[in-house]
Amino acid sequence: MVKENQSLLNKLNIATDIVLTFASILLAYWFRHILLNIPASYGVGIYLQFTLLIVPLHLIIYSFFDLYGSFRTKRFYKEAASVIQANTILLALLIVLLFVFKYVHISRWVLVIFGIFNTILISGKRYLLRKLLSSARMQGYNLKHVVIVGAGRTARDYLDTIQKKREFGYHYTGYIAESDRLGEKRLGGYSDLYQVLNDRKPDEVVCALDISESEHLKQVIADCEKTGSKVSIIPFCYKYISSRPYIDQLENIPLINVRRIPLDNMGNAFLKRGMDIIGSLLLILLSSPLMLFAAVGVKLTSRGPVIFKQKRVGLNKKLFTMYKFRSMKLNTESGTAWSKNADPRKTKFGSFLRKFSIDELPQFYNVLKGDMSLVGPRPEIPFFVDSFQEQIPLYMVKHQVKPGITGLAQVRGYRGDTSIEKRIECDIEYIENWNLLLDIQILLQTAFKAFKNDEQLVK
Repeated sequence: MVKENQSLLNKLNIATDIVLTFASILLAYWFRHILLNIPASYGVGIYLQFTLLIVPLHLIIYSFFDLYGSFRTKRFYKEAASVIQANTILLALLIVLLFVFKYVHISRWVLVIFGIFNTILISGKRYLLRKLLSSARMQGYNLKHVVIVGAGRTARDYLDTIQKKREFGYHYTGYIAESDRLGEKRLGGYSDLYQVLNDRKPDEVVCALDISESEHLKQVIADCEKTGSKVSIIPFCYKYISSRPYIDQLENIPLINVRRIPLDNMGNAFLKRGMDIIGSLLLILLSSPLMLFAAVGVKLTSRGPVIFKQKRVGLNKKLFTMYKFRSMKLNTESGTAWSKNADPRKTKFGSFLRKFSIDELPQFYNVLKGDMSLVGPRPEIPFFVDSFQEQIPLYMVKHQVKPGITGLAQVRGYRGDTSIEKRIECDIEYIENWNLLLDIQILLQTAFKAFKNDEQLVK
């Protein structure tokens, strides 16, 4: 049933995208030639005819970006990023076609405006569709029926996840194993799998065998293939593999790269560095009056330097000097003491600076120098890095990218004296799933949260 539902949803997605494409060209024409009152050389009919060319190109490009497949477990920001990339390519291709064939009937500006409207409308539609489907699945509709093979730790983790995330719409039919460790819904042993699949006809079989049960894998795959059942395999070592692993090939042997980092790609790194340079220059210019106020305030209210300099661990575990406006009294613990919300070392003016994150502004110069990025894992002092690398799993992975002024952990509330484990989870999620849209999203959330900092003011 889920296959029929998915087919219907795909057709609905395509049909609504076509409608929104025509709506976008009409809005673009209205915006430029009616709202802005710029005379049009040709009527709206020419643009509607041109849209008949846009639609097939639109569908082909969207298909290449897998925008008409299942998005049951795909995060919205990834889907929105794909929409932006697909529309950018579509717009560039249309402009090139107009230039090559010297088609002067269509305004280039109308096309640019069309691209903006089309991105907003289609992203909005897909977000709404997600919400509607999530609500339907919570009510028991459009469910994917799964059978789990295995009863060990891997199977338990998978079962706990699909039962916790009900909005994904997975219905647990039962499990196949020799023991009953997974609970009451045992459908039989491994030798019964073929018959169970013929009788139950699940939408998917999830093979979650532990390493001690790996000898059954060949038969499990054979039974699934004989019954035409879709099978997915969870590696027993899945906890050590990233959410988006890179798979290389040595002859017929697949090699899984445990930690795939999008910023290892030169193009991605170039885009991020470009945004850092432009963004830091712009933010230095905009915040210069505030930085002048902070510098004068620090100098007049406490003894010591205006700028606090501290060694932090950055990209590839290299040390760099990070800048902040000094918010604490001169002390000898700056290299080993953890900064806390209610910290007696803070000055009154420093407390004000930290409350509104003004003390972080000099780090724009760190970004301009290349020591830091606008977005990334927050850097720590060497003392804590030495301590945490043995205590916190995956802690050192954060040093495979540049540290940032803000990051995913910070916008989710993990800053200051909060759980270091949760911060690392967020850092790993950011590193493995980086894209430019995610950086923009984090920067916008940081701007809104800057005035909601929970630092306590010193009275």
